[in-house]
Amino acid sequence: MNIGDNAPDFTLRDGDGKDWTLNDQKGKTVVLLFYPGDNTPVCTKQLCSVRDHWSEYQATGAEVVGISTDSVESHKGFAEKNELPLRLLSDPDRSVSTKYDMKSWLPGRSARGVVVINKDGKIAYTKAEAVSLFKPSDEDVLAAIRSANEV
Repeated sequence: MNIGDNAPDFTLRDGDGKDWTLNDQKGKTVVLLFYPGDNTPVCTKQLCSVRDHWSEYQATGAEVVGISTDSVESHKGFAEKNELPLRLLSDPDRSVSTKYDMKSWLPGRSARGVVVINKDGKIAYTKAEAVSLFKPSDEDVLAAIRSANEV
């Protein structure tokens, strides 16, 4: 996956069991936040940090979603427990994680990473964390969104 490549389309179910399709988001900047799993210390810290900066994310106009291999039911409980405002998508077979080069060394999990897709459906930013113990910086993600919006 390289900057400027077309973002591969996909459809995944969210915590309410509703389908979410990337191609339906054309015309918007989209942020895919890949993370290894619900209710784990670093992932909880990562997504709660997004929650705590939610007004800044909303101000960009971007559609921000989290993606992990956890089930729809797990996502629903995790989001409710932590009052997460973003949609969490279930990628149980890692098909989307694989398409976006977010392969983890953890069996059955996706890597921790960020992909920002511009309004034209092109990859504008991508970063996978080599070690899943560190969460992406909200400041870096927000800067990548702003840069994608300028295109």
